[in-house]
Amino acid sequence: MANEAYNKITEKIDSVSGELKELALALHEHPELSFHEFFACENLSKILEKYGYKVHNNVAGLETAFMGEMKGKADGPTVAILAEYDALPMGHACGHNLIATMSVGAAIGIAEVMKDVCGRVLVIGTPAEEGGGGKVIMCDKGIFDDVDFAMMIHPHKRNLIQRGGLAVKHVKIEYFGKPAHGTRPEEGINALSSVIHTFNFMDAQRAILPFKSNVNGYIIEGGKASNIIPEYASCEFCIRGDIVKDLLVVEDALNRAIKTANTLFGTTSKAVSGLMYTERYSNKLMDETYKKHMEAMGEVVEYPEPNMKYGSSDIGNVSLEVPTIQPYLKIADADTHTHEFEKATKSEHALDQAIKGAKALALTAYDIFESPELQKEIKEEFKAKVPKYTREQLGYFSEK
Repeated sequence: MANEAYNKITEKIDSVSGELKELALALHEHPELSFHEFFACENLSKILEKYGYKVHNNVAGLETAFMGEMKGKADGPTVAILAEYDALPMGHACGHNLIATMSVGAAIGIAEVMKDVCGRVLVIGTPAEEGGGGKVIMCDKGIFDDVDFAMMIHPHKRNLIQRGGLAVKHVKIEYFGKPAHGTRPEEGINALSSVIHTFNFMDAQRAILPFKSNVNGYIIEGGKASNIIPEYASCEFCIRGDIVKDLLVVEDALNRAIKTANTLFGTTSKAVSGLMYTERYSNKLMDETYKKHMEAMGEVVEYPEPNMKYGSSDIGNVSLEVPTIQPYLKIADADTHTHEFEKATKSEHALDQAIKGAKALALTAYDIFESPELQKEIKEEFKAKVPKYTREQLGYFSEK
């Protein structure tokens, strides 16, 4: 039965491969920034509806979020296939055009066997991963409360499973002082001095920050003229921690820096924090299931080195809610967020890889649907491995 279902799924994806490649190229040619993915949202919704999905728009109150739904023959687990589709200012240099295409392709493939499956497939369109935290907002709003398993694939320069991610938050700080002529600095309050102190004090605290913490920042505005004491200055920091609790320690250190700057120089300040992207917990059983299918298609899938450096993504927040995977699929030798990778995400090789990715996702979803024992083991791993944070720690504020 499994082999027959596998064949139905892969043959269906092969039959629509041309349409999927056209979708990937269309998204590449219409890059849209966070929360402005109107072209992507419309086109992804249309293709899902074409293949039998009931599509809901404005999910979690987000104008460019959607959810496609298809039910099986009876009740069972809900598998969510996540789609990202926002771009960077330099275009699709992170390959989200391919992410969306793989997820839609997987949805079309699994739809071929849903009449024989107990459960439900959701295709959740998650905007603003590059800035804005669409998935964070969705977690806050409870969108994943009725989801049992979640998955997506990210383009990369390597085939990887079990790659993690760091917790991250962006903080913008504004300092307010008093202007004065440069020859009479004692009559002013120097807002730029507070900015500079913030950087220096964060550097001084590095030795007492948790292991794997990372702090970067830049000055947004430092004044208007060299002979005027700046009455306003601002900066932004990107702070990271290995886990949420470590990130909160780094945030406390930043708050200490702000407080001491105001005390030393007499400024006042305003700090605005962005949403927190949490660390990521990739479910090993789900990843291994994906790996099995990808290697059956000729790919070699590796594991990350112990000292591999990680970035951050809002998929981490989802991985705190439900068993989740985001394996990486090699499409080029270039690093993401580069012009080389942006060009690669529309190459014929990348498009062919996306078809493989769609198949691997769909087959993984099918295996989960068909094995209550696998479902149980996945959830047991999740329960044993994933920590429980309070909504306050995560910065969530919606009533549930």
